[in-house]
Parts: sequence; structure tokens; C-alpha cells
Amino acid sequence: MNKKFLFLILLNLSTLILIFLNDPIVQNQAYHNFVDTRSLMGHQNFFDCFSNILFLVFGAIGINYTRINYLSLSWKMFFISVTLVAFGSYYYHLNPNDQTLVWDRLPMTLAFMSLINAVFFETFKLKFQRTSLLVLNLLGILSVVVWVVTKDLRFYYWIQLTPIISLLIIGLIFNKTLNAKYMIIAFVLYILAKITEHSDLFFYKKLSISGHTIKHVLAAFAIYSLYLMKKKQNKNFRRPY
Repeated sequence: MNKKFLFLILLNLSTLILIFLNDPIVQNQAYHNFVDTRSLMGHQNFFDCFSNILFLVFGAIGINYTRINYLSLSWKMFFISVTLVAFGSYYYHLNPNDQTLVWDRLPMTLAFMSLINAVFFETFKLKFQRTSLLVLNLLGILSVVVWVVTKDLRFYYWIQLTPIISLLIIGLIFNKTLNAKYMIIAFVLYILAKITEHSDLFFYKKLSISGHTIKHVLAAFAIYSLYLMKKKQNKNFRRPY
């Protein structure tokens, strides 16, 4: 087995063990109390809802690019999932609660798992990509189901943490065909998105735009950076898998 691949697997298993050594993490109900509840054209929570349009736009761009350039099923599933995030997050922000949040988190886990599968297979030249894509996506779905049933978010958080750590290591160290610049940009944008998400009121007071709305924009451009990375990588290389 490839030593670099084995290292990442062991690293991710270690983070799983570490996160489960902590107490269960429950969903803070204050999370649903977004500061920007303004309506526009009769639509409630307008800005948090319609800032999701960027996921739809960038997801559609990615889907079209994978179709034209014959990218792997994992990349196709990634951009399809990003498109679904737009609808799931929009639905959630219409009426924020634990039940609607499920439909926001499900497509996000599919996007995370599809992305890590795509990059792993390109980096380590593994076999059985479709099988692993199915298994990883089922794990992503399972993480949301576990949260719904047990109210514990630890497994779901690990599903988000694993791709971020792995992609950063792969982009910076292991895979020289990936353009690390775009990977770093995506990573920084994602971290900024998490910061603004937890500073909803601060940004609303300063900019009259809520932190959560800004989070949607930053996260969407993180995805666009990954699209640019793939486009740069395949500029002179086109063939069906």
C-alpha cells in the first residue's frame, strides 16, 4: 500500500478517535437565530436564502466543465452536490430549525466525500473509484443520520474535518499536479467562512450584511477556487476516464 495514502488514513482515523474522546456535541439551538431576518419582495430571510445562488451558479459551471472534459464520476458528484447545497441551504433558511437543517447538511456531506474521493484517486492512482465513492457518500449520509438519531454531532464534524486536513496535506506535499495555490485559497476562504458564520451579529452591525450571508459567499468562492484548480490542472489534458 502507498505509504502516503496509509499515512493519511491513519491520520484521519486518529482524528476520529480524538474527537470521540470528547463529550458528545449537541446542536446549539441558538445557531438557528440568525440576525438578518429582513424580507425583500415579500420573501422572508431574503439575504441568507438568496446568497445560496452562488452555490447553484458555481455548481452548474462545474457540472458543465466535468461533462465537457470527461472528468471522473467523483468530480461530477462533487459539483452536483454543490448545486444541491444551494437548494438545501435555501430551504433551511426559509425556516431555520433542526429538521430543515438536515437538508442543508446532507448535500454538504456528499460534496465533502465526493471531493476527497476525487483527489485521493487522482493522487494515489487507486482502483475501484465508484465503489469507494458510494461507500464514502453513504458514510456522509450516515453522519447526518447519527446526528438526527443521537443528537451527537461528533461524527458529522469529523466528516467535515477529514477532507479539509487531507486536501491541504495532499495539495501542499503529496500531489504536485494539483495547483497548491488554489488549494490554499480554498482552505483560507473556508476558514474565513467558518469565522464569519460564528460572527453573524458583528458583521451585520458593521456592514449591514450578516456573517452568515458572507459565509455563503466565501464558501461558494472556495468551491470556485477548486474549480479553477481543476481547470488549470486539465488545461492540456483531456481524456475520458
